[in-house]
Amino acid sequence: MDFIVQNWMLVAVAVGSGLMLLWPALGGAAGSAGVTPTEAVQLINREKAAVIDVCSPQEFAAGHVTGARNIPLEALAQQLPQAVKNKATPLVLVCASGVRSRRAVAIAKQLGYEKAVSLAGGMAAWRNANLPVQKG
Repeated sequence: MDFIVQNWMLVAVAVGSGLMLLWPALGGAAGSAGVTPTEAVQLINREKAAVIDVCSPQEFAAGHVTGARNIPLEALAQQLPQAVKNKATPLVLVCASGVRSRRAVAIAKQLGYEKAVSLAGGMAAWRNANLPVQKG
C-alpha cells in the first residue's frame, strides 16, 4: 500500500495506459468503428448484405464498390426504405473515408436497420485492399 501512495502518479499512468489499450476493443464491440473491407466482403457474400454508398453522385461515378447503390447521405432517411425494404437485411454503408458512413449507420439504425455497419476507412480502405471498384 505504501508503494501505491508513494508512487500514485506512476499508478495513474499505468491505469490510464491500460484504459487506452482497451478503448479500441470496447469501441469495436459497440460497432462504432465499422468493418474492415474483408469483413464487408464476407457480409456481402455470406449474408447477402446490401451495399449503400452515401457519397455524392460525382464521387460515386468516380468509383464505388461493385453492386453498390448510391443514396447521398442527405437523402438517406427518405430513400433507404424504398431501396432496401427488408429491415433485417444487413447493410454495409460506404463513403470516401468512413466519416459519412458512420453518420449513415446512425440514420439507418433510427429507421430500424439494426444490421447496419460502416466500412471503416471507406473507399480508400477498399482500394488499399485491392478489391474491385466499379466506375460510372
